[in-house]
Amino acid sequence: MRLAREFPIEIVSVDSAQVYRGLDIGSAKPDASERAAVPHHLIDLVEPNASYSAGQFVRDAAQAIDDIEARGRVPLLVGGTMLYLRALMGGIATLPRASDSIRAAIDVDAQRLGWPAMHERLGEVDAAAAARIHPNDAQRIQRALEVYTASGRPISELQTASTRPIDREFICAALVPHDRARLHIALSQRFEAMMSSGLLDEVRRLFARGDLTDGHPAIRAVGYRQLWAHIAGAYPLEMAVARAIAATRQLAKRQMTWLRSMPNIRAFDPYETQSFVGLRQSLIASFERA
Repeated sequence: MRLAREFPIEIVSVDSAQVYRGLDIGSAKPDASERAAVPHHLIDLVEPNASYSAGQFVRDAAQAIDDIEARGRVPLLVGGTMLYLRALMGGIATLPRASDSIRAAIDVDAQRLGWPAMHERLGEVDAAAAARIHPNDAQRIQRALEVYTASGRPISELQTASTRPIDREFICAALVPHDRARLHIALSQRFEAMMSSGLLDEVRRLFARGDLTDGHPAIRAVGYRQLWAHIAGAYPLEMAVARAIAATRQLAKRQMTWLRSMPNIRAFDPYETQSFVGLRQSLIASFERA
């Protein structure tokens, strides 16, 4: 937002939770005043009972980037869904479309056997995918098994035949805190602030709709998943909050691992006063090259 006061920027959200309507507090969506001050894209695209894939993101992001540039402005992609960013920058494979019937069958087996057992099943048909997917990552296990069931080919094999969706030079800047203890405190305070802002009531409203389950990707988002389980009677609120904070820390750790693996990325510590100066200089350099 500070950069947008100086430069002709429009923000493109790279966030797999902010695409869902009704997931506002827990996804840290920009509020109405922020969205009025600076145009934001790829927010509130679909209902929470829908699925939204990396492939859809690539198509929507490419269109948003074209539109922003046509107005003579600069797209600034911001968010923490590394899979989406990698797909946009490096390309995405052509995979079978989502199948409700196949997913339902996988979910039935998962409820009976558990996701670690489904991970073992994945390892039998796609060892490469199983090696990079955590045994408790239900969403990615389900998708990998769905792709194999629908196509008869491992998702890891199909993903090697990706094509780059847009021809752009990306200038990548990452906010990577060096002080992990301080980061963990900040993550806890952030989630507590979300709770104070009404996150539990937000999840209650989603629960009361009646058309959502904990199998929907929207409800699997960090924070929503744990509070949903509390509302369903799985464990007390105090435990749900503790689990949500722990899951947030794990997500941050995975995000930083992704960022470290990206080539030509500039990292800034958000707790250092000079970081904004460095980010600003990176943007100025990009304008000069353009």
